[in-house]
Amino acid sequence: MRERTFRSIWISDIHLGFKDCQAGFLLDFLQHCQCEQLYLVGDVIDFWDLGKRQRWPAAHSGVLQRLIGLAAEGTRVVYVPGNHDELVRAYAGQFFGGIEVCNETVHTTADGRRLLVMHGDGFDTQVRGGRWLELIGDGAYDLLLFLNRWFNRARRLAGLPYWSLATRLKTGIELAARAIDRFEQAAAQEARHRELDGIICGHIHKAEMREIDGTLYCNDGDWVESCTALVEHLDGRLEILHWADARQVTHREPGVVPEPLPLPAAACEAVEPVAGVPAWAMHTASARLGAFAPSRS
Repeated sequence: MRERTFRSIWISDIHLGFKDCQAGFLLDFLQHCQCEQLYLVGDVIDFWDLGKRQRWPAAHSGVLQRLIGLAAEGTRVVYVPGNHDELVRAYAGQFFGGIEVCNETVHTTADGRRLLVMHGDGFDTQVRGGRWLELIGDGAYDLLLFLNRWFNRARRLAGLPYWSLATRLKTGIELAARAIDRFEQAAAQEARHRELDGIICGHIHKAEMREIDGTLYCNDGDWVESCTALVEHLDGRLEILHWADARQVTHREPGVVPEPLPLPAAACEAVEPVAGVPAWAMHTASARLGAFAPSRS
């Protein structure tokens, strides 16, 4: 597959360290797409789950290695933490291996539109029952991902490509659909309040791009259920990219991923441990997670 070039890429809700993270698909995406600027829009590392299980497959190290490598090669990489990696918010304004950390930012597209970039968990307090996960409960979400996992194992055995059963089931739940709509309305309202042209966020694991009362709402989706990214073409046009569909590849066995590209020496030298943030979380994940991972509230 030939390499794709974009002006900007937004990805979020990767949840490295979580058992259902689709790290193989993401690493494949990162190795076949180039851009001037890459935004990581929160929940890159799932410290909530790591605080309970400390599970870290080699593929997850490959993703971090590739992100740091892209920064070393000249891509501007901006990390906007979410609620699952909120401890990184304390280091806004600092750099990890060339990756800039900020709690939110404004992106200007090639055609002049100004878009707010933030994870989106702040809207949970504005939308009653805003997170569909809170409506149906963590147990039901775990069941949803369990069904998605086994459904795609069956598809793989049949030689069929990955397809997100979880996303299809979730959007079919009326309470979830209403909560997602309220979240989107609140996000668009925030952009209007700041007199911006739109907003780009993640958080709810539902890729979407639409106009809401004249304001552009974009959600780049996730890499647990849907394997999606938001991309900006060189002319400023925005598009949601469904990577599993674009690649038309069968779902990989757990742990079987493309060979990571070599990490430039400059990136290795740039990764400096910061008090409170495990060095492995920004580089190779070779060290053990300490006592810094917050528990689920």
